Amino acid sequence: MARERLSSRLGFILLSAGCAIGCGNVWKFPWMVGQNGGGAFVLVYLVFLVLLGLPALTMEFALGRASQASPVRMYQKLEKPGSKWHIHGYVCLLGNIFLMAFYTVVTGWLIYYFVSFIAGKAGELSFGKMISNPRINVMYLFIAVAICFTILTRNLQSGLERITKYMMVMLLVLMTILAVRSITLKGGTKGLAFYLVPDFKKLTVPVIVAAMNQAFFTLSIGIGAMAIFGSYIGKDRSLMGETVKVIVLDTFVAIVAGLIIFPACASFNIAVDAGPSLLFNTMTTVFNNMGGGRIWGSLFFLFMVFAAFSTELAVCENILACVRELTGWSRAKGSLICGIGIFLIALTTALGYSIFKFHPFGEGSSWLDFWDFLVSNNLLPLGALIFSLFCCNKFGLGWQNLMTEANEGEGLKVKNWMKPIFAYFVPLCIIAIYIIGLVTFKWK
Repeated sequence: MARERLSSRLGFILLSAGCAIGCGNVWKFPWMVGQNGGGAFVLVYLVFLVLLGLPALTMEFALGRASQASPVRMYQKLEKPGSKWHIHGYVCLLGNIFLMAFYTVVTGWLIYYFVSFIAGKAGELSFGKMISNPRINVMYLFIAVAICFTILTRNLQSGLERITKYMMVMLLVLMTILAVRSITLKGGTKGLAFYLVPDFKKLTVPVIVAAMNQAFFTLSIGIGAMAIFGSYIGKDRSLMGETVKVIVLDTFVAIVAGLIIFPACASFNIAVDAGPSLLFNTMTTVFNNMGGGRIWGSLFFLFMVFAAFSTELAVCENILACVRELTGWSRAKGSLICGIGIFLIALTTALGYSIFKFHPFGEGSSWLDFWDFLVSNNLLPLGALIFSLFCCNKFGLGWQNLMTEANEGEGLKVKNWMKPIFAYFVPLCIIAIYIIGLVTFKWK
């Protein structure tokens, strides 16, 4: 099966950034900031994004480009004879599937909120009622999956690349409009001060750990979701330079999401530490009390839909590429079968608050928490650790081979002095994140 190629460098950057940009940026990042003291958290997050995210993402891109294969075949092309690294390739495939087991449902929720605002029914919205309604959940899950895999039936350039380019441009335009509107609200400067001015008295160990965790997970590193796009590009540009551009775009979206949410909350005296409900319940309250709220709310949730779809499309492309390499199926056949499979496994989350109730971590937890725990707390950090160990050591790809691959083409280069960061700092941070995450996890 001939390897597909992206038509442009811009397509690669927007697709990779789109994979990183998603609910982690525009949903999780703001409520993490709200619960962890504001500006001090943001500052530490940015520092770790450079120290941890930059090398980790460069390594994952390098594995994809060096192998010219999806994660299930990647290790088989790069590992030494007799090695067992390729087992992780199949784990990567499972990780992408488990991620979509709940992410597609969240995308459906966002579509439902967007439709409700467009229809003028925002006053009737209730997050609790929505998630416990089987009809709404199944219908909007189906819509989210059907749209995604319909796009993926087309070839890489005319389907995923083309749609993502338009969608990302619209996302950035909508974000800018919403941010300007939010910043100019009366009383919004108080929210800006909380968000952008660091209060170092709030810089505790838990805040630092939370910022490090968010910086790592926001880039979707560890399950091969980024490696697949490395396999679609040529060698005319160095990978560290491209990684910087992806991180800048990803960070821009996260920061601007805060510029939308915190001034709006301050203007209407709404608490910013509501946690995961900040996006749904809190922002709905803001728009319901804002002049022209129906229009602004519609634009806000349209932006959220674009952000969610950018990740869903990228991850499902990874799943599809893996399955096609294993089976030899066409895009159309693979998309149909993968779409059905994702829909069926995601029904656990869609119906997890009504018919398929499951409390893995005690009362109040659900299927969504279960899938998220598997992916965020386990497969992402452990996968990134495996990538790092494989890239930087002689029993894997090796440091010199990594440098050669990453530095091919014009742009920023990986230098020899960076080896301690790539080979030691990144793995140690990942191990720390993993252990602290398990110790502090609310098991019951």
